[in-house]
Amino acid sequence: MTPALFLVDALPSDDRFALTGDEGRHAARVRRLAVGESLVVGDGRGGLACCEVVALTPDGLDLSVTSRQYVPAPSPRLVIVQALPKGDRAELAVETMTELGVDAIVPWAAARSVTQWHGPRGAKALEKWRRTAREAAKQSRRAWVPDVRDPGSPVAPTFVLHESASVPLTLVDLPAADELVVAVGPEGGISDEELAAFTAAGAVAVRLGEPVLRTSTAGAAALAVLSVRLGRWS
Repeated sequence: MTPALFLVDALPSDDRFALTGDEGRHAARVRRLAVGESLVVGDGRGGLACCEVVALTPDGLDLSVTSRQYVPAPSPRLVIVQALPKGDRAELAVETMTELGVDAIVPWAAARSVTQWHGPRGAKALEKWRRTAREAAKQSRRAWVPDVRDPGSPVAPTFVLHESASVPLTLVDLPAADELVVAVGPEGGISDEELAAFTAAGAVAVRLGEPVLRTSTAGAAALAVLSVRLGRWS
């Protein structure tokens, strides 16, 4: 079984260190890692340290670093501009996209989004998205935790998913760019005005297939297509 991944703010420089706090308690009390077992500690920015448990402590584990590794960031980065889903589907969307390899997520309050973020409620929801991405990155053993950006962060979509588009994402030309950005509309669909604005800015309208997917699953499907086309899943 692949060793569990635990995230810390910064990787230790020494060959021995203590994994404490929430991650240490989770490793010791929930995962019940024992002396001699292996785990991986990461900083969420490509740095990984393979470790072995040498002792249990009241607040976590004492670890010995056996090896270190740096995983470069994927290129091009895959970015999803995600219209705000309603209810628990928001966390499902973030979790699934993280597991499928998204590099950044931009929350988008589309014109037809049922959910809207305002004030403290919006800040709380954004923090929940970020926690969900972090936990999903740990679950899928990702060296890079996706960047969940602030709503309204400037971004230029490369593609916009639309059920009436004539070009499938499986066949559209992929430009040579640092980022491939896919806009995913809300439950009620992207408005004509939003679609016109995206295409005027250079985005290409594309479709995934015959079924009309929910906003919480369309981004994941787009990531799967692009991951295959870019050789990420080869």
